[in-house]
Amino acid sequence: MVNWIWLFFIVVSVVVGAVNGRIDAVTQAAFDGAKSGVTISFGLISIMVFWLGMMRIAEDAGMLKKLARMLSPVVKRLFPDVPPNHPAMGYIMSNLSANLFGLGNAATPMGIKAMQELQKLNPDQTTATPAMCTLLALNTSSITLVPTTLIAIRMNYGSANPAEIVGTTLAATFVATGAAIVADRWYRRRSAPPPGKTTHTSKQMPIKSSIDPPVSASATLPRGGGGEVV
Repeated sequence: MVNWIWLFFIVVSVVVGAVNGRIDAVTQAAFDGAKSGVTISFGLISIMVFWLGMMRIAEDAGMLKKLARMLSPVVKRLFPDVPPNHPAMGYIMSNLSANLFGLGNAATPMGIKAMQELQKLNPDQTTATPAMCTLLALNTSSITLVPTTLIAIRMNYGSANPAEIVGTTLAATFVATGAAIVADRWYRRRSAPPPGKTTHTSKQMPIKSSIDPPVSASATLPRGGGGEVV
């Protein structure tokens, strides 16, 4: 769907530029955008390498394990239908930890692995489970303590104070995460089965008794070779 949206934008821009006689401006904007993309990408490499290195140091020092231990009670309440010792829990906490530091690129692989592990717990492989929806909501709106990627982009564009967005980003992501959790809890309660009913039904197979039922006196029994009955 996203590919079709981008294709629509490109086609419309080319058509409008051609109608207005400014196709050269469209071409120049395309080249400038490609150049800016490459420049920003190279600028982000150094920042991402630095923070990924810091994350590796924190992991080797045991800080990530302590952070995961701190997040464990919260994660267990957010994902009550996932067993505490399941591998999905470890990937979920790693994903949330990376998002806390604004490392979206580092959080993505952990999120994918968490989804794969949650799929193994899914009784219906064609429908997302509540845990999958919760993870998607938290991954999209995760609280960010240090918006590393945004700071790097502002540095590349020559911002006088690239880190001034830390406070506003923290407030915005805090509100977004709160809204995501409230919506997730509401949908969970709405989709929960009524009390006393189970989500899965099973067909009851007839149980064959080992004791033959007594023959009734009024049972119809065939005679000799005729078709008459008594």
